[in-house]
Amino acid sequence: MTLLTSDAKGVYVISVTPFTQTGAIDFDSLDRVVDFYFEKGADGLTILGMMGEAQKLTQAESRAVAQRVITRAAGKPVVVGVSAPGLAAVGELGRAVMDMGADGCMVTTPGNLKTDPQIRDYFAQAARAVGETVPVVLQDFPLATGVQISDEVLGRIIDDVPQVVMLKHEDWPGLAKITALRKAEAEGRRRISVLCGNGGVFLPEEIARGADGAMTGFGYPEMLADVVRLAGAGDMDRAQDIFDAYLPLVRYEQQPGVGLAVRKYVLAKRGAIASAALRAPGAGLAPAAIAEVERLLVRQEKRLKELN
Repeated sequence: MTLLTSDAKGVYVISVTPFTQTGAIDFDSLDRVVDFYFEKGADGLTILGMMGEAQKLTQAESRAVAQRVITRAAGKPVVVGVSAPGLAAVGELGRAVMDMGADGCMVTTPGNLKTDPQIRDYFAQAARAVGETVPVVLQDFPLATGVQISDEVLGRIIDDVPQVVMLKHEDWPGLAKITALRKAEAEGRRRISVLCGNGGVFLPEEIARGADGAMTGFGYPEMLADVVRLAGAGDMDRAQDIFDAYLPLVRYEQQPGVGLAVRKYVLAKRGAIASAALRAPGAGLAPAAIAEVERLLVRQEKRLKELN
């Protein structure tokens, strides 16, 4: 087992959690989708995130999913989301998955944090809860949590909590936050890794601003890997061309309440999981939405052929 560091880069795909039509965890599909992500270019995986339906799992199920993925990954990096309303649950799951061989824990803010001191203190407390040597990924996702982390507060957390080695950047608009963070590092603040979420919708711009890669999901993870690789090599035009070919589907996935159903539909269509089912509460795509996705996929394939 290796631990996550501030030098981490590339694509850490946010994994879905596959379910059967009856709502049971489909562990065979979980094995299959882990293999799929790595075959399509993922450098690591992040599991039990919001798009992994972690909030719908019991603690026992979360541990079972983590154990299965860590084992299947066979030494490749796995970050585990351990966010919960209370720090006792954060610590319990965090310690358990690190004992299994996870590379780090991802933590986001509960929605009841209202002041800057509360936000600063929370991440110090969460780091202590998971264990003093455990690398922490700070998920900054105000659109979901309702908690705004300012540049100043983020800087204080980086200064005060050395366990925070990575920012999962999902502020929106948030490109200026990346610029401010890298500027502060150039002026002497310690460097942390920045991987970006939001379904990859701003990925080329985020890389250009100084992000190290992506930590998000998409039905075509190879797009994320290609864009990060090409942009990192300085070929921004080719990276943008590839991104643009997938952009209509990326955009369609951004619909609140529908995006995960779209992603699971595409993954099932590609054979990565057996069923596109979401665990209740949650519904699959209506026939009209399926028709729209299918049209986008046809057009996407045409654009990719033109590129090649």
